[in-house]
Amino acid sequence: MYYNDILETIGNTPLVKLNKTVESLPCLVLAKIETTNPGNSVKDRMALKMIEDAEADGRLKPGGTLVEGTSGNTGMGLAIAAVVKGYKCIFVTTDKQSKEKVDALKAVGADVIVCPTDVDPKDPRSYYSVSKRLGSEIPNAWYVNQYDNPSNAIAHYESTGPEIWEQTEGKITHFVVGVGTGGTISGVGKYLKEKNPDIKCWGIDTYGSVFKKYKETGEFDEKEIYPYITEGIGEDILPENVDFDIIDHFEKVTDKDGLLWQRKLAKEEGMLVGNSAGSAVKGILQCAHMLKPTDVVVVLFHDHATRYMGKAFNDEWMKERGFLDSTPKTAEDMISAHRHLPMLTVHDTDHVKAAFDLMEKHGISQLPVTNAAGEFVGSINDNNLLSQLLKNPSLADHKISEVMQAPFPMVAASASTEQVSSLINKENPAVLVKELSGTVHILTKYDLIGALSS
Repeated sequence: MYYNDILETIGNTPLVKLNKTVESLPCLVLAKIETTNPGNSVKDRMALKMIEDAEADGRLKPGGTLVEGTSGNTGMGLAIAAVVKGYKCIFVTTDKQSKEKVDALKAVGADVIVCPTDVDPKDPRSYYSVSKRLGSEIPNAWYVNQYDNPSNAIAHYESTGPEIWEQTEGKITHFVVGVGTGGTISGVGKYLKEKNPDIKCWGIDTYGSVFKKYKETGEFDEKEIYPYITEGIGEDILPENVDFDIIDHFEKVTDKDGLLWQRKLAKEEGMLVGNSAGSAVKGILQCAHMLKPTDVVVVLFHDHATRYMGKAFNDEWMKERGFLDSTPKTAEDMISAHRHLPMLTVHDTDHVKAAFDLMEKHGISQLPVTNAAGEFVGSINDNNLLSQLLKNPSLADHKISEVMQAPFPMVAASASTEQVSSLINKENPAVLVKELSGTVHILTKYDLIGALSS
């Protein structure tokens, strides 16, 4: 068996149980993995449907140009279909979208125009305004308008909804998904509620978006609108595809939480998925009090992590925005600057003067003391040593065993900052860090200070 073209591979995506990320929840949580679509996102479904419906009623003519405002995924779905069907594409996006999304659109032959994010939707510079204008100005062009195009929601009513119902054998109790254009939740939700009116549809929103307050109060509050980083969900407009009667509850998730849980899905579930997936899982966890053991929750994962490698999966990008704590978490992290260097020690049979000279030569304040068997039997530090020498200068020629203090405490390389800080004090200026290999390093109060102040 084979497919006649790539468009025939759209849909029939897998449903996969979530485990570690949702282990605190009382119920079964299943992820609808839309990354297996050819454009790696759920948007392939509605992109093809919108094109086919426009072809059928004459809005899209042979050799035409598709014009659309997109965060990237709808554009990819449209572009793939355009390649197969012979259309040109011009996409307008915002400067908040990842570079990977823009590069991917260009890779399939689309022209991409980037507009500023932080402008009013009615501003002529906004990506809504620019895409609408180009759609009317370019000869033989069709402005797709995924936000208000009814084919968007119909695609999910006809395909995504029935798939979820069949895959769960009708046992689904909750459908959860990030809301942007509204097509996915409205189309899937309409189908599922026709099958079982008791099924709950939860929309995941983000701070800076108008959806949640509008659902709860009926008020479009412009004070709710401000720039945010989360991609693909939330809006500063009310798209016609958002059916608020279908959506039972909106849950807002912060930019930081969405990004961190996106990373968790990769590390704890092996699921390389997008920004909105992280937000959706965190949203479910925030609603744990609304779930019971018999529930079956289906959460839809829109797109693939390859769209976000320069953002969520880039540690420096995350740290710059305060989303990733740059403070070292383990003893191993805190000794990283000198981990490659051999640790200086003195023997208990060495003379005190030799130890003092060694500390002076290397500019260090303390030394571990070992015996002939290589065991750590004591320690010396410059303050204590100087104090003893001032009282009795002849100690310089004595053995270290006569003046040494207790050995520095030993911790595992995995010891936390809290564990280390509890052991370092005025009387004890260092700890020893033992790696799995058996190699031992010294971690001083200055390493700890550096870690806490970074």
